[in-house]
Parts: sequence; structure tokens; C-alpha cells
Amino acid sequence: MTGRRRPTSPRPFRLLTGAVAAGALLMTGCGVLPGASGDSREPVTVVTWAPSGASGPEAANMAGMTAMAQTYARWINGEGGIDGHELRVVTCDEQDSSIGAGNCARRAVKEKAVAVLGSYSRHGRAFMAPLEVAGIPYIGGYGASEEEFRSYMSYPVTGGQSALLAGNAKQLAATCDRVSLVRPDTLGGDSQAWLLNTGLSEARRPAPVDVRADEGTTSYDGAAGRALTGAGKDGGCVTAVLGDRTETFFDSFRRLEPAGGSVRISSVLGSIGQPLIDRTGGRDSPFEGAYVTGWYPAPGDARWDLMRDVIGKHAFGDNRIDPDDTGVQTTWIAYTALKSIVESLNEADITSRKVTKALNDGIRVDTGGLTPALRWRYEDMIGSSSYPRIVNSKVTFQVVRDGRLVADSKGFVDVTKTLSDASASG
Repeated sequence: MTGRRRPTSPRPFRLLTGAVAAGALLMTGCGVLPGASGDSREPVTVVTWAPSGASGPEAANMAGMTAMAQTYARWINGEGGIDGHELRVVTCDEQDSSIGAGNCARRAVKEKAVAVLGSYSRHGRAFMAPLEVAGIPYIGGYGASEEEFRSYMSYPVTGGQSALLAGNAKQLAATCDRVSLVRPDTLGGDSQAWLLNTGLSEARRPAPVDVRADEGTTSYDGAAGRALTGAGKDGGCVTAVLGDRTETFFDSFRRLEPAGGSVRISSVLGSIGQPLIDRTGGRDSPFEGAYVTGWYPAPGDARWDLMRDVIGKHAFGDNRIDPDDTGVQTTWIAYTALKSIVESLNEADITSRKVTKALNDGIRVDTGGLTPALRWRYEDMIGSSSYPRIVNSKVTFQVVRDGRLVADSKGFVDVTKTLSDASASG
């Protein structure tokens, strides 16, 4: 995979020279790779968007996703492109706002993108409608918006946070006598509580103690106290799903926890990840020993080696890209899916209509074991009214050991039943 691949096209696009040969691929416009002309196979244009964090102190920063998209393009174009097609990547700062999301979607339409790949936005209503009108598929989004699991133009690679919560219940049920769930006091938080309750009930465990917390608070002492009481002093677990605020909650929790306490803590990827563990002390992190439910294999798994190699050789030291970050990993998987799709088409001109047709007709995407094999036919979806577009309802169980996220069990765990049961009774 690291050597130069012989293009399958008899007339592959002309490899860029000069600065590219020196390893410094020039970017133009809003993160656009320069195109080649006069070749039999047309360039394939895609868009990746994510907030850069530059629009305000409270804005999410997922800039590693757009940086990963650019790095992937440098690598694959150096290998001869995808099936002889130059990959042209357009990136857009989504600004963590509905206006920014809508603007990025319209940029995708203007650029005649064949797909939007590996992107992050919480504003699905703003970006999905323009894509639907233009017939541009949204492949492998991060799963931060509900529309990604409902729109007929969305092709997710994970089951989103819903799958993580269902899996977290299974992971905790194996060892926890009682569970306290700390979650936002929102409608989305209500859904989290229902999913965890459903999963624990299936394992004949008591319902979790539901601890609601304000999203904008600067102290979680009250919520931490209620969670500790609910979990009990021995054999209990506390799981918190508060996104960026999860670290703040566990700071409060650790201060209140009595010395020698045996309450196990837990969360899901996106609220706890390797970058957070590293930042808070590694082996001395307050998350040491925590259970974590994720979508993908643990960061040190060999299945990530190709991605790490590409980052090492083609990111040019871009410190926005952390290979342990779930957003970066999601973007890599989305581009891996695109590669499978384009190669399966084996055509000189790739369009959004052709990509969508391949997806709907049941193309099988192999992500190198980072997810189960993916297909998006109607019969591949779990058939739940709450999550109609989920085709991958499998998660991984991980644990923080010696400051690293490592596998807590082998392989993927299927949470289809929990998602279906929660949807049917919710």
C-alpha cells in the first residue's frame, strides 16, 4: 500500500510535478487541490467540512477532519489517484453554526461535488436539504446530527451516539451492580437515558439512576453527589455523556469520591478519547480504569497502521491531525469508502448520481476491518423508526489501562436488538 500503484486507466491523470514532487502540495481557494487537464479520467471532486474552532470560544474544533481529508488527497494522488481519477478535495469551515453548515452545503453544490465525506456538523437541518435537492450523498458523517440517520441522502458508517449508549449499557451490565447516568437535561439527554435503561433491562440489571445536568454549568458538584449516591460505595458505576463537559464533571466527581472508593467510571468516545486521556495525565489521568464504548478498534490496533503511515508521510507535521481522534478516524473511513465506490464504478466520469446509485444498489464497502463491511440497501438497515438509516449497529468495548485506550473485549458487539427495542417502546 505504500508503493506507487499502477493506475488501472490506460491514460491516468498527469501527476503534478514541481512542488508536489518535493512533498509540498499546493492548496488553492478554500482548500482545493489543483486539477489536471487533458486526461481521459476526470477528477473526482468531494467536500469535507468541520468547524475549525476559529469562529468563537464556544465553537467546536474538529479541524483535524478537514486536515485529514487534505492529507488523504495528497497520499492517494501520489499513488495515481483513485482508479486513475485525481481526487480533488474542497474543505469548508462549518463554524459550528447553522449558517456555516448551510454555506458549506451550498459550496458542495457549487463545486459539483460527487459526495460530502467524513464531515462534522450539529446542524443537519441546515446542510441536508441543499444536498437532497442537488442529489449529493453525505457519506460517513461524524453522526452529530439526527438528520444523518434519517435523510435518504445520508450514508452513515456508524450507529452514532445511539449505538454508543446501547453498547455502553451492555459493557456496564457485565460488571456493575448499579449505574448512575449523568447526561444533559435536554430532549437528547432523555433519549440517552432511555437507551441505557433499555440495555440494562435486557441484561436484567436495575434501571440507571438518571442524573440530569445543565449543559452550560461550570461546576458539577451537585450532579456528582447524586451520581455517587446512586452508584453506591461498592460495585457501582457512573457513566457520563456530556461531550466536552465530561472532563469537568469527572473533576467534580473525583473530588467528592471518598478515598479508597471502588466506583467505576465510564463514558463513550466523543466524551472521552485518547487525546483527553493524554492531556489529563496519561497513566495518572482521572480516567485510568474507565470503561469506554467506541465505534472503532482501539487507537493502538494494527488496523490503523496505514492511516498512521499516511499521516506520518503526507501531513507534513500538521498538528491539527491526531490519529487517535475519533473525528480524524471517521474522515479516514469515509474516504476509504469513497475509494471502494469509485473503483467499483470503473468509469471515466464519476458523478453524484452514479455514486448514489452504487450506494443504493448495494455496493459492499470494506474498510480494512475498522468497521464491519458496509452496505446501504434497505434490507441492510435495522428497520427502526427512530434510526432508519443505521446500517452499522456494532460497537467496541475499550478500557483505559496504563494511560491508553485498549480493547476490553475482542471484535465488535452488535447492539441492534437494544436499538430496536428502545425504538419500539420509546
